[in-house]
Amino acid sequence: MDPAQPLRILGIDPGSQRTGVGIIEADATGKLRCVFRATLRVAGEESFPLRLKRIYDELGEIIDAHRPAEAAVERVFMAKNADSALKLGQARGAAICAAVGRGLPVAEYAPNSIKQAVVGKGHAGKEQVQHMIGILLNVREPVQADAADALAIAITHAHLRASEARTGIAPAAWGRRK
Repeated sequence: MDPAQPLRILGIDPGSQRTGVGIIEADATGKLRCVFRATLRVAGEESFPLRLKRIYDELGEIIDAHRPAEAAVERVFMAKNADSALKLGQARGAAICAAVGRGLPVAEYAPNSIKQAVVGKGHAGKEQVQHMIGILLNVREPVQADAADALAIAITHAHLRASEARTGIAPAAWGRRK
């Protein structure tokens, strides 16, 4: 990839009823621009396997149309309901397969890390994330919550990727200095 060209990053907030999708561009100076955002509403499908297929198919179409170079997805957190956690994991798997199947490297981030990177607090609320997305990407109209979460994931990836480039240290190793 040409370092003079902005890096296009796909962020995915997986869900078994709604999957948030956001694509940003990050240039060499760190300036961010929103390229695309959407919420895939899949709850209306007649069966759960058809929801997964729809996530896979629609994400594939978005990837083909917007050509991101990298992808980032939210890690699954433990839900109170085991069935919900399993469905979320399956939706996440369908999203990851759509990205990997099109040759994109996929990074994974914990929800608290995403909130910390975008808002500055690991336990920020959805409204705070939505507000900061508007500021960081200069988006004036309200951004739907799932799409805002997806854009936050993409921004987190852009920030951590830039920090790694500056320091030469992978984010996973930051807490393990000797």
